[in-house]
Formats: sequence, C-alpha cells, structure tokens
Amino acid sequence: MIFSKDRPFLLVGAGKMGGAMLSGWMAEGLDPSAIVVSDPKPGDEIKAILEKHGIRHVTEVSADLAPSIVLVAVKPQMMDVVLPAIAPAIRPDTLILSVAAGTPISRFQTAFGPVPVARAMPNTPAMVARGITAVFPNDGVSEDQKDTVGTLLSAVGKVVWLESEDQIDMVTGVSGSGPAYVFWLAECLAEAGKAAGLPEELARELAEATVSGAGELMHQSPETPTVLRQNVTSPNGTTAAALEVLMAEDGLKPLMTKAVAAAVNRARELAG
Repeated sequence: MIFSKDRPFLLVGAGKMGGAMLSGWMAEGLDPSAIVVSDPKPGDEIKAILEKHGIRHVTEVSADLAPSIVLVAVKPQMMDVVLPAIAPAIRPDTLILSVAAGTPISRFQTAFGPVPVARAMPNTPAMVARGITAVFPNDGVSEDQKDTVGTLLSAVGKVVWLESEDQIDMVTGVSGSGPAYVFWLAECLAEAGKAAGLPEELARELAEATVSGAGELMHQSPETPTVLRQNVTSPNGTTAAALEVLMAEDGLKPLMTKAVAAAVNRARELAG
C-alpha cells in the first residue's frame, strides 16, 4: 500500500458506494489509522464503522493532511463545492481515485493540477462485495499506485482495466447502469407470473429467487451464459417456447442494445 498514517488515504463521501467500500476495506484488514473519512453527515451505519474501528472522521479537510490517495465518492453535482474545498490538501504526488459518474479526468486536473488520476466505474453490487469496477488511469499513475488501486477496489468485487477513458461511458451503459436492467427483469418476470394467474406475492418471490439464483449460478459456473442457457433449453420444450419470443428479431437483444446505447449517450452528455 502507498498510504500510511502520515500520508493517509482520504475517503471523500461516505454514502452508499463509499460506505460499501469502507466496509469492504475493514473486512480486508486495512489499517484504520491510515484512513480519514470526510463527510459532513455520515449515516448511522458509517458512524458505527468509524467508531468500531477508530477511523478518523472530519467534516472539513485541512491543508496539512497531505493524503497519499484521495477517493472521491460524491455525486457529480457536488464537485464544484468539494474539489475546491480539498484542493489545499492535495500534493503533486497525491493519487486521485474517482468513482463519480460523468466526471472526466480533466476536471480533477483543472482543480488540482497535473496529479495522477484513476477514474473508476463501480456498480451497486459492490454493496454486497459482488461488484465489478472498471478503471482507467492517466499517464501519471505509477505501477505502485495501480497495485494499490487494484487492491482497494477488489475488496468490493472484480476489477478490470480500460485502455481509454472513452470506454468509461460504454462501461456505464453495460455494468454501471446494468443492475437496474436486471432488477427491471425481475419486476417484469413477476408481472408476467401474475398475468399467468399466480398470486402476486408468489410471483414476486419466484421471480426474485430465479433472477438472483441464475446470477449466482453464472458467477460460480465456468461455463459461459450461452452454454448455461443451452443446458436448460430442451428442444421443443417450455423454455424453448419462451426463448423463441425473447430471441425473435424484434425481441430482447435489439431492445437491450438500444437501452445500453441510450445510457452511453447520456453518460457522454453528462461528461460534457
């Protein structure tokens, strides 16, 4: 790790994503004395973590803090307030790690100068340590810093590295926004069960367990989703009849392609 008590790791924003990461780091055994959390109003769960592990909490970042790493985990609309507030504490070798959607690397360099920046796109399954985070580092990020970023982010799931910052928007459309698509699938499946004649609560229970169970099977199995689908599809059977509808020319695939493209385009708009 490249941070210590003297050059700490500063977490700016301890909301759902920042809080999930903090929980993951404590579970991984990170030194709490080397972590500082800056959040004006942390929730009760975060307060409990801070108190349990003796993590330093501040509402304002002092200029003499000199963090080795700063994880920016605040909403994009808060950047105009947050970045100037922490700028005095940033040193030329401070690594900025951002999980803020729609905020390009250039925004941090404008605020802090030519510092190393790694822009990351996690997703909400990070809250149960089953997320996936895509990262793009600028040229100023050293190999040691990359190793530290990988270690930090792997506490909440898988980490993949991108070849260009442009890919962040594409990642947003697939995995960043993707959990919402899966939740919507569960909602639709439950509604379909209800329409077929099942009681509403039973249809919801069946749909939720099916979607989450299929996801866990896909996670644990060495097979691809294509093979798993083929394995449960008997010729001329019930699954085949349903898939014939979903896989039609105007079925789910073109609709999903259109949905992801819409998310990518909006991410590009937000990034300016």
